[in-house]
Amino acid sequence: MKILVTGGAGYIGSHTCIELIENGHDVVIVDNLSNSKIESVKRVERIVQREIPFFEVDILDKAAMRKVFELHKIDAVIHFAGYKAVGESVAKPLMYYHNNIEGTVALCEVMQEFDVKKLVFSSSATVYGMGNISPLHETLPLSATNPYGRSKLMIEEILRDLGVSDSSWNIAILRYFNPIGAHSSGTIGEDPNGIPNNLMPFITQVAVGKRESLSVFGNDYDTHDGTGVRDYIHVVDLAKGHVKAVEYVDQNSGVEAINLGTGIGYSVLDVVKSFEKVNGVKVPYTLSPRRPGDVATCFANAEKARNVLKWSAQKSLDDMCGDSWRFQKNNPDGYQR
Repeated sequence: MKILVTGGAGYIGSHTCIELIENGHDVVIVDNLSNSKIESVKRVERIVQREIPFFEVDILDKAAMRKVFELHKIDAVIHFAGYKAVGESVAKPLMYYHNNIEGTVALCEVMQEFDVKKLVFSSSATVYGMGNISPLHETLPLSATNPYGRSKLMIEEILRDLGVSDSSWNIAILRYFNPIGAHSSGTIGEDPNGIPNNLMPFITQVAVGKRESLSVFGNDYDTHDGTGVRDYIHVVDLAKGHVKAVEYVDQNSGVEAINLGTGIGYSVLDVVKSFEKVNGVKVPYTLSPRRPGDVATCFANAEKARNVLKWSAQKSLDDMCGDSWRFQKNNPDGYQR
């Protein structure tokens, strides 16, 4: 298949492009580079040893998107493009609703014009809100506590409505848990702008000397060591899940929401200890008060992905820590040359 990957220069998108190509698919990337760098695409090209058609286009620009569809006969779309920082979404809700929701609507309108109705959407475990008890399964009631999560939840509803209105749409909604890790080559990985929002890039930046210490938010949760427990999944496993999902929507109609996680919860300190053990590097940390809105425990029930997509995560926490450090060590300043 020829697959359009929106946000394909980003962290998860770039790893997914590699897995798609290695599984025999052709890839076209659209990315406005607002939260990613063209260097990641160049590095993906080096890994797969081929050129990838790339368009610096915003999905809100329907005229520019139409040109992409005119130039390439697209069979399916994997849609990563969107803003993703929870704190920023609270400060700038209109920006998030405009970009994430209107961008997805514009994308679907262009897809409809070109009769491309196979879509894999990048959603999030944030749609489970704070009231559900882990392991989280797809039939639980949904809610969100911030504009980022609400934008994902609204898009899910829009896509379900689209599927009801036109049964020729085949849509997989993938709810991620906590992607970490990097390509085993150390060539591509997570390269956040500014202060990292996520745990692993903060750990690696402390380990490489860019930051003094890690702040651990909360050590009084009802968990085995008092720190928050999350479902960390290797980004390559996650990327392979997208390959399975796009092959699924090629053959199956309807709209399916599916968790992509390991089904295992690790605490913040579990991750720190694994990182130190695997890489032989100390990660100094300080204990800080809980952040508002954080839950004690959040991990997936991953049975549906096993049954429907024939996919399950294969890589261990040690793999995630080793690969994350390899990318950071090889690229102390990320993709900046």
